[in-house]
Amino acid sequence: MSGVGEGLGRIEVRLKWDPSPWGERPRHLDIIAATYADSDWYGRPVYVVHYDSRSPDGTITMPRHSTTGQGFGFVEVMVLEFDRLASAYGRVVVGVVIHQDDGPRTFGDIRNAGVLVVEKYTELLKDDFTRVAGAHAATIAEFVRDASGRWRMHALIRGHDSDPAAFIAEMGRAHDQLGDE
Repeated sequence: MSGVGEGLGRIEVRLKWDPSPWGERPRHLDIIAATYADSDWYGRPVYVVHYDSRSPDGTITMPRHSTTGQGFGFVEVMVLEFDRLASAYGRVVVGVVIHQDDGPRTFGDIRNAGVLVVEKYTELLKDDFTRVAGAHAATIAEFVRDASGRWRMHALIRGHDSDPAAFIAEMGRAHDQLGDE
């Protein structure tokens, strides 16, 4: 969980992976964020943001997107501006999904994959997907608004065996609904 103080402001979720070996189809990963109403944290998302969209109010955007992993360092970035997010929202869940265009792929099939969550220069989460190597998608973090209105982050690395559409529906379920502690 994030530290005490003012709560979270502008967060970046950064994603990296190595391109496919020569002659293979590109490997394509995506960051996805689902936003939930303050009155229904575990219901249906009010909206979902991914590579082809942004939040209605512009507080969650994708300034960098890759379909191949080519480039230096983190090739895909999602920005979440919690200091501007309306009070109607109480929870945001962020995950990563692997496109399954060329047959089933897991995080174990993706070389040098990694995710980094930062606020300014502070690293909030860093993971290489090793603990979810057999999964097709993974929940990364849960951001929740506390009683004082401050946003906090919980690391939530959890693997899923679903395709992108099903993952969006299940990524925001409560921990106990998925058999977690």
